[in-house]
Amino acid sequence: MPPLPRITTFAWVPPFARGFVRDIRARWAFEEVGQPYAVDLIDAPYAKSPAHRRFQPFGQVPTYSDAAVEIFESGAIALHICETGGALIPADPGARIRAVQWLIAALNSVEPFVMSLAVNDVFEADRAWSAMRRPKVIEDLGARLTDLAAALGDRHWLDGDDFTVGDLMMVSVLGGLRGTGILDSWPTLADYVGRGEARPAHRKAMADHLAVYADQAVA
Repeated sequence: MPPLPRITTFAWVPPFARGFVRDIRARWAFEEVGQPYAVDLIDAPYAKSPAHRRFQPFGQVPTYSDAAVEIFESGAIALHICETGGALIPADPGARIRAVQWLIAALNSVEPFVMSLAVNDVFEADRAWSAMRRPKVIEDLGARLTDLAAALGDRHWLDGDDFTVGDLMMVSVLGGLRGTGILDSWPTLADYVGRGEARPAHRKAMADHLAVYADQAVA
């Protein structure tokens, strides 16, 4: 029997990051396709080591390996899991490429704006310029969310009735706004994220992700 596919994630992250580390995207994809997997827990020094950078040149997580491939980047990992598992990837060529299109849009067109808020409010909150910069960060994020809400319209998912890997990634990216109240101004997007995060596969993936940190001290 072939070995289980493996992903890496951090053995410890600060409390504010729990629930947001990007291994959740790989875990969710595994649960959607029904694929058991293994997790290697690494620490921050190892992530920056030559051994890990051989695999992930930017010293980040997650990474993925199976009997055939070694890859990094959460979008590539989720796409590979879904294609290998035969789920969340439409058979119709047009629908398939639209699912890939939305996966890339989530990472390229939406996530940079979500991350700008995180950088401003969390990682650089103590910088002198963060308070002055914040209105522009919110303005730019809001414009992008308005565009996304218009594209979603009254559809259940981005391409209609079927949840795809594009939705998995978009919901994951928008999940980065969890706890900020930002999506309250875009109820269609808030409902969209709620539908995605209510899926049993996401609930299981999040529970397994959080279980890594369950017995760890807050500080």
